[in-house]
Amino acid sequence: MRHVAVVDLGYGDAGKGTVVDWLCATRRVHTVVRFNGGAQAAHNVVLRDGRHHTFAQFGAGTFHPGVGTHLSRHVVVDPLALAAEADHLATVGVPDALDRLTVDSDALLATPYHRAANRAREIARGADRHGSCGLGVGEAVSYGLAHPDDAPRVADCRSPALLRRRLTTLRDRLTAEVGPLDAPPVEDCLPAFTGFAGRVAIVDGTWLAGALRAGTCVFEGAQGVLLDEWHGFHPYTTWSTTTFANVDRLLAEAGQPGEATRIGVLRIVTTRHGAGPLVTEDPALPLADPHNPTNPWQGRFRFGHFDAVAHRYAVAAAGGVDGLALTHLDLAGPDLRICRRYDTTDRLTPGPPGDLDRQAALTARLLRSRPLYDDPPRDWAEAVGTELDTPMVLTSHGPTADDKTPCGPLLAPPALVDAD
Repeated sequence: MRHVAVVDLGYGDAGKGTVVDWLCATRRVHTVVRFNGGAQAAHNVVLRDGRHHTFAQFGAGTFHPGVGTHLSRHVVVDPLALAAEADHLATVGVPDALDRLTVDSDALLATPYHRAANRAREIARGADRHGSCGLGVGEAVSYGLAHPDDAPRVADCRSPALLRRRLTTLRDRLTAEVGPLDAPPVEDCLPAFTGFAGRVAIVDGTWLAGALRAGTCVFEGAQGVLLDEWHGFHPYTTWSTTTFANVDRLLAEAGQPGEATRIGVLRIVTTRHGAGPLVTEDPALPLADPHNPTNPWQGRFRFGHFDAVAHRYAVAAAGGVDGLALTHLDLAGPDLRICRRYDTTDRLTPGPPGDLDRQAALTARLLRSRPLYDDPPRDWAEAVGTELDTPMVLTSHGPTADDKTPCGPLLAPPALVDAD
């Protein structure tokens, strides 16, 4: 195994961060590469001594000395949120997170104007909210698609005059679309962005090839495949490619196509933060998640029984995985059941990327579907692997790296493989 790519086969929050942390704890990792999303990611890592951090833009291996983070061009970079995250990491014993960070110069910037417009649009939807995180990531992607030559990018932080023009144009366009923005003047924003450029290593697209040659890299995805911009259940989706597609593209550009083991992460319970289909939702499940409280933008954190139909769809939409990592096994109990089929079907088939009408029709179908349940299996890991026709390679019974157990040789720490 050379490199590892980690994606979430649900609606997010399955435990990608804790899996990435375990990978970095059990092998020599050069860099964690973020390949989608932005500051809305929330990957929780808890150490055996109780220290905790919610990783948003930094890689979830940052607790381990020497492990770098690379924000690829597919990440929407929020320098203000990044600075706040670095400050918290310093309080939990990681003072050098920014020193270990590289950022692709072509990555889009998320700004206070994107955030304000994002929130204004979501408020205007009223009862039909999509469940945005309210951080402006999707707004930045949308603006970049509509105005590719004017969209603020990381490289612009090194050119104050250019950045001033682009921020002013951005503010004026978004104000014309949604009305007055609850955001500071451009002149007040500039110092933070130019300070970011002076503090972090901004690199071009060739940097990653060197990192991949230097050692093992872990590609850390954000959100989940069931929220994918093309394969998720429209319109309750993200403006981000959550499958392995960006990983494949980055590896090919670096001359290492296919050189990553693909790991899909799942919870033993199927969860969703915010609006949209969750066929197996059951408010009677006696569960709570302290790291995912109700908030004004996403709404409440919802729990459902294990939805094998939806997760089979995610595996297919992702193009297959080499192995599964099943988390939250400590929640197994007699109340938790498995759904192998709905009253309408036992299998969902992904369509071609870009057909959002098809995805919207699939959403409507799911909102009408009802789950059919089987009793809890004796062995959850075996049952999930069988249902998804994919080997189980890691199980987790708690939040720390010590709570992880590799299944078979694929993800076994190198020392264990050598001993065999």
